[in-house]
Amino acid sequence: MNEETAMDGRKSRESTSGNDVLLCCRGLTRTYREGPRDLTVLNALELDVSAGERVAIVGSSGSGKTTLLNLLGGLDKPSGGDVWVAGQALSELNDAALGRFRNRHIGFVYQFHHLLAELTALENAALPLIIRGQKRAQAQSRAMEILGRVGMGDRADHKPGELSGGERQRVAIARALVTDPSLVLMDEPTGNLDQSTAANILALMDELADTTACAFVVVTHDMALANHQDRVMQLDDGHLTTA
Repeated sequence: MNEETAMDGRKSRESTSGNDVLLCCRGLTRTYREGPRDLTVLNALELDVSAGERVAIVGSSGSGKTTLLNLLGGLDKPSGGDVWVAGQALSELNDAALGRFRNRHIGFVYQFHHLLAELTALENAALPLIIRGQKRAQAQSRAMEILGRVGMGDRADHKPGELSGGERQRVAIARALVTDPSLVLMDEPTGNLDQSTAANILALMDELADTTACAFVVVTHDMALANHQDRVMQLDDGHLTTA
């Protein structure tokens, strides 16, 4: 897709949603086939998230929160509607272009950190930049900077098996932020942590939200985490409403 097309898409989103909208969903629908019938998990869902805004999404188990997060990040394709990130309609990108776009604009933090066991914290955090094509020294310099910001600079040479759950989650957050993304998507980032460690991660997220320009969308069952965000949305019956 050329730059002119991207600009056209950006203008169309700005004209309907405001100039500071970073993430936009219109008519977002996801339907799965279950035996003889279709199951609609998301039903013409609408969502705008402004640049720098933090939004929590809560809902019962099975309500479609993770499905929504995967659609927002381009990891799954909708049955209807579309998602725009930084003015770009994800549906307009082929698989290769979508992978490059995610690498530059979207960071992911999962409930299970998904760090590579054979790599050190530094190597894990630098990996998105190396995939992008940066020289290893440059990528690791940037990763070291981010690890320092999340309080893991002195653990950079340790592998995931040598780190606590909270430390591994901090490395995962560093990996998500190393590319300076426009949008960070978090799926239950404190779900497997003890109360003290979860509180530390929450404080870290607050600090990062105050010092970075990206938008955050956090899926969680943890209301303490949800209430620390700028806005809490409830996912129910395929729709989002203000909680």
